[in-house]
Amino acid sequence: MLEKYFQLTQNGTDIRTEAVAGITTFLTMAYILAVHPSILAATGMDANALFTSTALSAIIATLVMAFWAKLPFALAPGMGINAFFAYTVVLNMGYSWQFALTAVLIEGILFILLTLFNIREVIVNAIPNSLKTAISVGIGLFIAFVGMQNAEIIIPDGATIVKLGTITSGPALLALIGVAITSFLMLKKIKGDLLIGIILTTLIGLPMGITHFQGLASLPPSFSPIFFKFDFSQIWTFDMLIIIFTFLFVDIFDTLGTLVGVATKANMLDKNGQIPQIKRAFMADAIGTTTGAILGTSAVTTFVESASGVAEGGRTGLTALVTAICFIIALFFAPLFISIPMAATAPALIVVGLFMLSSIRELDLNDYSESIPAFICVLIIPLAYSISEGIALGMLSYVIINLLTGRFNKLSVSMYILAALFLLKYIFI
Repeated sequence: MLEKYFQLTQNGTDIRTEAVAGITTFLTMAYILAVHPSILAATGMDANALFTSTALSAIIATLVMAFWAKLPFALAPGMGINAFFAYTVVLNMGYSWQFALTAVLIEGILFILLTLFNIREVIVNAIPNSLKTAISVGIGLFIAFVGMQNAEIIIPDGATIVKLGTITSGPALLALIGVAITSFLMLKKIKGDLLIGIILTTLIGLPMGITHFQGLASLPPSFSPIFFKFDFSQIWTFDMLIIIFTFLFVDIFDTLGTLVGVATKANMLDKNGQIPQIKRAFMADAIGTTTGAILGTSAVTTFVESASGVAEGGRTGLTALVTAICFIIALFFAPLFISIPMAATAPALIVVGLFMLSSIRELDLNDYSESIPAFICVLIIPLAYSISEGIALGMLSYVIINLLTGRFNKLSVSMYILAALFLLKYIFI
């Protein structure tokens, strides 16, 4: 049944590979179950209820991705956009979290409409192939950077922004041991190398005092304190418009960037350079955001950590299905999964960064009209900590450079429109 529905043989994969890929994706993104509630709890929302809503929104959106889009991508409430929700909209602008949830709900409904009318597909088609490759490379650097931050290999510094952490002890040392173990498994071509690396690194963390066993199982808390809590009293205000636009911009281009970047690396693009079933993938994201708002959480997006599952060989929706099942299990075994330290998942992210980087060979570095915008995109994604900003500045520079040098045949109407929108965004917002 699974073979027939997901066409495993046709996609060059099997049940075992997809299962390992799904578990690996889950383990690299399981931190969201602990981190996301702590961020939104700063607004006064119930942290225990947020745990349940985080898991449920991830389950629903990832199941839609699995069964409808049949792609190996997992979704959950997005990092970055949750910080904007909590620290900017609520704590800085002074609005209630109910107001912010209303903005997320409206954004989700707009997402559904944009997807139904194929507007998001038009945006994807407007991105030149060189930038699609650049997005993949930039995401590779980005997730490797995130992994090193999670493990405290890279730490903040007031003078130089970031610097090397203490790598001879603590989480950084554990992560480096994990990189060595994962590299060994890869070189020996052991199936499930990333997943085995995470498990072994977690176990090594026990005697080091970094892995703390939190328990085995518990019943999920009720999400009723945050369920369907909206405030429609200020939906016609200018602030609401700006907030919805910001949510839309970040969510659209983060999801777009992740889908394009990871699919490019996995050689999943068709002969026209398009992602199969991308409209359905976008709909999974839109449904996830809408249902997430109802459940009481910020926007749901496709997770860049899906690259770790793809690196393990995941090629179909069965990978996403396994990830969703892991989130269902996590609802009842949360203490066990939360016991896995981020230093143990960091090696998988760092190594996957290398896999994503290999796409750079497809860039013609001697054609500066292509390579300069691509380079800007690659740089901005990790340094600005934002896939969407990398896409925006990459597209802007692509249009400007080719416009100034008279290469009008390389530019489409869609490119001009996108560049104009990005420019207006930077000028006015």
